[in-house]
Amino acid sequence: MGIKNARYRAIDPQATGAEAIADAFENQVAYCRDNGAPITASVCQALLELIASERGGVVMERVRRWKGAPLADALPLRIAGGLHGLHISGDAPELAEIYDGQSAIARTALIADALERHEAMLLGWLESPPQTNEAGRSSNFAAGLLWLAEQGLPPRFALNEFGSSAGINLLMAHYFYDLGGVCLGAERADMRLKPEWRGNPPPAQSIEIISARGCDVAPLDLTDPREANRLRAYIWPEFTERFERLEAAIEVAKAHPPEIARESAEKFVERVLGEAPVSGTTRIIMNSVVWQYVPADQRARITCAIETAGAQASRQTSLAWISLEANRDTHRHELTVRHWPGGRKQAVQLAVAHPHGAWIEWRGA
Repeated sequence: MGIKNARYRAIDPQATGAEAIADAFENQVAYCRDNGAPITASVCQALLELIASERGGVVMERVRRWKGAPLADALPLRIAGGLHGLHISGDAPELAEIYDGQSAIARTALIADALERHEAMLLGWLESPPQTNEAGRSSNFAAGLLWLAEQGLPPRFALNEFGSSAGINLLMAHYFYDLGGVCLGAERADMRLKPEWRGNPPPAQSIEIISARGCDVAPLDLTDPREANRLRAYIWPEFTERFERLEAAIEVAKAHPPEIARESAEKFVERVLGEAPVSGTTRIIMNSVVWQYVPADQRARITCAIETAGAQASRQTSLAWISLEANRDTHRHELTVRHWPGGRKQAVQLAVAHPHGAWIEWRGA
């Protein structure tokens, strides 16, 4: 099976076993292919081929015998990130022809060789989930805040993000945005986000972000060169603008260190929503490309905590939940919002978007 023939397979994110492992890698090949990342797709395709072989040493043996849920654990991205990190370090020059976009006819053999030569380093990348922090997603959150202001919620926002990774989205008050011609943010910012905008522009509103804090089970420090390199490794090499955005975010973090607690998502949400709300401020719970990694029992606790707090919200102590997550049926990322008072049982879908912020297709509501 080649990259062109890879197709999405509907599997339970918590499924385990050999079939689930192969399906997770094939899904990743199709996902990368369809999101303009042919190099990363080719790496995942080579790894898929190695699963059915005896090559790849102890690293691939660990992959073949993965005990957890490969889709929920983002197993393909763990090992793909490790290989990219190996290339970035310069310790595997033979991988250059793959990451430089050359044909690399013997791609699978090259990757097998690298896996076998650098076992100790690559095994470490299997120990923790990928960190896919991306400033481009802040454009979605900014559009969501504009929409909430138009609904009449207090336009002073206190942000609370779970799954913050290195906190790049917590720095969004220091970025500048051009969203379909609607401009907002810090006018002199080095981080300037202008996604390709499809559809009508979002509502033009005056908003203010008064605070931002987040949590992660394994937060990264943007200003630590070693941890910044880990983030670089998880960036798909096709998207050079993402590397530029990461460098800009690092500079912002030096001046404005993000507030990130080392805490699980459900405990963080329960804690911040247990605090007394401030009149005239809308509390925001926000998350992006993390929901699939949160265990089902924690997702239930998060939802319960938000809905319970929402039932107590007033117009002056509003609450909203902004989410940018993958629809597992359509394999597209959706920007959805729920807000209280007056919140609906179902979330309002405001947009579908590129997972790394390249474009936003606005649907409004």
